[in-house]
Amino acid sequence: MATESSYPTLSAKLDLRGEQFRANKESWIPVLEKFEDALKQVSAEGNDVSLRRHQTRGQLLLLKVNRMMEVAFENDLPLISLVQSAGVFLPQQFRVFHKGGQLFHDLAVRTQHGKPSCAIVFGSSTAGGAYHPALSDYTIFVENQAQAFLGGPPLVKMATGEVIGAEELGGAKVHAVTTGLADQIATDEFDAIRMAREWVASLQMRTPPRLDMIEPIVPRYPIEDLLSLVNPDIRKPFDMNEVLLRIVDDSRLSVFKPKYGPNIVTAWAHIMGFPVGIVANQISVINPNEAGKAAQFIRMCNQQNTPIIFLHNVTGFMVGAKAEHAGIIKAGAQLVSAVSCSTVPHISIILGASYGAGNYAMCGRSYKPRFLFTWPTGRCSVMGPDQLSGVMEQVQIASAKSKGQILSPEKLQKQVKGFRDRVERDAECYSTSSMLIDDGIIDPRDTRDVLGMCLETVTLQGVKGTETHNLLARI
Repeated sequence: MATESSYPTLSAKLDLRGEQFRANKESWIPVLEKFEDALKQVSAEGNDVSLRRHQTRGQLLLLKVNRMMEVAFENDLPLISLVQSAGVFLPQQFRVFHKGGQLFHDLAVRTQHGKPSCAIVFGSSTAGGAYHPALSDYTIFVENQAQAFLGGPPLVKMATGEVIGAEELGGAKVHAVTTGLADQIATDEFDAIRMAREWVASLQMRTPPRLDMIEPIVPRYPIEDLLSLVNPDIRKPFDMNEVLLRIVDDSRLSVFKPKYGPNIVTAWAHIMGFPVGIVANQISVINPNEAGKAAQFIRMCNQQNTPIIFLHNVTGFMVGAKAEHAGIIKAGAQLVSAVSCSTVPHISIILGASYGAGNYAMCGRSYKPRFLFTWPTGRCSVMGPDQLSGVMEQVQIASAKSKGQILSPEKLQKQVKGFRDRVERDAECYSTSSMLIDDGIIDPRDTRDVLGMCLETVTLQGVKGTETHNLLARI
């Protein structure tokens, strides 16, 4: 392992003692207060409100579990499930039935690929819930508490006339002595978790392939500076180079094509000792030069087997005659193709805007980054609220005109405002995160730590770029 990076140290160019930067930091206070309140709300559990929320979000809860399974599979992580389930929430059966089946499919495929799983059964697991331990490689049942059966006592009585208690039908003792479903019996939940830790310790974990790592070195500029550099109002520009100096090891960067296509920053660096390529939006619009540069850089990272970090603040590709005649469609397609065909791990962070095809080009959710996180200021939608409501206003005017109708200005403005407010609400990070568009909302000051955790995870199996990118990278 090298002791330090060979990349040049870059100096910050901004004096953060200025009034503008002090105002930026103060603007973050209500944003972070809302973020902390949201954290408290989602971590609260055990009361009637959380129970109702749990039930009404059944479909989304399944999507969250399936996403967790995907993360564990992609990154070769052991899987431990804490099981207590009554099966499908019947009022939502048609919304959750098929998505629920994916869980059992994924458990079986994990075993086929040699990726171990353990189920700790805490309580009653009925119907589909019983298949979870059955499809896991190792099972731990809590004594006098855990139960597993396809049909509980009421269903058994209705179907067969047999009267039997839950413990006698499928309690921990039955599965430990009679069926063999239980591999271990724990005295309580804490004992069960201890046994699960023993199971993890017994696994023959693969030694991660060696990467060109260095000793991690903290940036030369404090991470707290991010609150001064970036205004929470995403319409206000900020210097992405200054952001990078607060995230990468020792504030060292090797910038690729710094004078060409300057709206996108492409650079190599280390984060927590891991080598990375970085693609970041300096200006929110992507022109043909930026698209071509980023596509070439992505191919080079694949040639070098280097993970890529995408930092989003993008409203989309440039429009207009000049951009069209310069080949923005072909250049944009080239970038989207490079992102799609890249096989090195991608990690995305949405700092500000992430709109339209710009989201695709920066490896949004549909392009399957290994991890995707959002700052509390992040926004994600087809267009920004102002642009989208403006387009809809023109559409409504044209539609009314084609029908020989006249729209009153008051009615039109009311409709446009209602549409804009709805788009703004749906695009904000708390809404998109609730729909699993990202893997979580993070405090900007945790960005470096989160990236380090993700890099440690995505490199467990090594990093291998796609063979098709071994052609000349600039083509």
